[in-house]
Amino acid sequence: MPGLGGQPVFIMSEDAERQTGEDAQENNIDACKSVAKAVRTTLGPKGMDKMMVDSVGDLVVTNDGVTILEEMDLQHPAAQMMVEVAQTQEEEVGDGTTTAVVLAGELLKQAEDLLDQEIHPTVITKGYRKAREKSTEVLDDISEDVNLGDDDILQRVAMTAMTGKSAESARDYLAEIGVEAVNQVAEEREDRIVIDRKSIKLEKSEGGSVEETELVQGVILDKEKVHGDMPDHVEDVDIALLNSPIEVKETETDAEINISDPGQMKNFVEQEEEQLKEMVEAIDSAGADVVLCQKGIDDMAQHYLAKKEILAIRRVSTSDLKKLSNATGASTVTNIKDITNSDLGNAGSVRQRKVGGNTMTFVQDCPEAESVSILVRGGTEHVVDEIERAMEDAIGGVSSGLRNGQVVGGGGATEVELAQELRDYADSVGGREQLAINAFADALEVVPRTLAENAGFDPIDTLVDLRNKHDSGDTWSGIDVTSGKSEKLFDKGVVEPKQTKTQAVQSASEASEMILRIDDVISASGFDSEGETGGGPPSGGMPGGGMGGMGGMM
Repeated sequence: MPGLGGQPVFIMSEDAERQTGEDAQENNIDACKSVAKAVRTTLGPKGMDKMMVDSVGDLVVTNDGVTILEEMDLQHPAAQMMVEVAQTQEEEVGDGTTTAVVLAGELLKQAEDLLDQEIHPTVITKGYRKAREKSTEVLDDISEDVNLGDDDILQRVAMTAMTGKSAESARDYLAEIGVEAVNQVAEEREDRIVIDRKSIKLEKSEGGSVEETELVQGVILDKEKVHGDMPDHVEDVDIALLNSPIEVKETETDAEINISDPGQMKNFVEQEEEQLKEMVEAIDSAGADVVLCQKGIDDMAQHYLAKKEILAIRRVSTSDLKKLSNATGASTVTNIKDITNSDLGNAGSVRQRKVGGNTMTFVQDCPEAESVSILVRGGTEHVVDEIERAMEDAIGGVSSGLRNGQVVGGGGATEVELAQELRDYADSVGGREQLAINAFADALEVVPRTLAENAGFDPIDTLVDLRNKHDSGDTWSGIDVTSGKSEKLFDKGVVEPKQTKTQAVQSASEASEMILRIDDVISASGFDSEGETGGGPPSGGMPGGGMGGMGGMM
């Protein structure tokens, strides 16, 4: 670059890559559209699955949007922003990740057409922002209320979330389990419902059928007792939770002990044994029938515990210890010598069971358990993994519906209604922003169009029919993917949490607005900004609109 006196002035490394203006915008939009295209075919009950194979050969088969995106080795910075859209949707709602990503891609596609008409990105983003705010208002107006105890509607929400996944064959049964689990951990505080999804533990075990999936009023541990002479089954249990080891504590400084005769050695060993015996006596005196320890348990301590007929398990994770505390009411004890009966929790039973070839411990029948577990079963590892993801979506959807207290219709009904309202709103705005609002409305209709395409129906005919139904006042008219006709799907049980739609619209809109405002991409080194259309992109880039390792998926 020229400088003073005609001398060049270099402000960036020679390895730096830079794209500016329309080239930068086009490159970013193309990358995001490629990501959206990759997951678009998974949307809806008739969506297809993706097979993901990583560098070491591990296999994942799923149609869960956030799982697909996280498994991809995406290098393009704009593409990584699409992954963030999916992750935000997953964290905030627990479902609707594919919808959010597909919508973000379509918003950028519509914006690309406006850019070709020489409409400035600032005007587009301002119009998108107004459309987003109006969409939130419309969602508030059309949504239906749901509360604790509305199990029928909540089960419909759960079934809608699981539709299209491997769990669909048993979704009625699984939805009932999901709703019961959420009801168990839900708390009403100051006229609002608080649900900690982490209080619901999903434990997997391949082997058996999906119908063998069960809800446990307590916690399932994928661990077994530490000593063979300990009981396998204890009823009416007092449980001690420890986060300190049942071992002789090592000195903090290096020490050397000189032993001059065998008697001294014997005394030293006996002293250690006495310390362990005192720990076990303290636990027994407190009245504990079961000990669940976060750390290690000495072999000699195991022997003494077995003699007292106390069932002990070691290396229990911190998260499981917290769930056990919520389920049983036990306090976590740090100093074993200070343990008392008031620190103990209660459970109806603690039982070891063989499940799919593994030994698991069931801490169950806890009174008023604030933490529950779901044992997910399935024929193979990949089936179990997919059912686990389906249950997570169902639990997330039900939790979101209860927290927010409102639900909407699925099957594209909500998106078409929003699009109709936005077009009416655009007429009142005027100017070039009107074009951006109409583009936003067109983008929303990508959901019913995609549902129709994935089900094998004509998207244009379907969309025309849906628009006519909504014009005549059928707010919840969506596409029935079995018949291809427009039906009132809300009445047929296709129900989603309002927050799923609100979050998807907000995340997709904000991400597309941010990408549209970028007109300069500077890469310090190592990233080939031309890798989207040719050349040699780094591993996981998207040559020719595709993604590394994703051949044949697009």
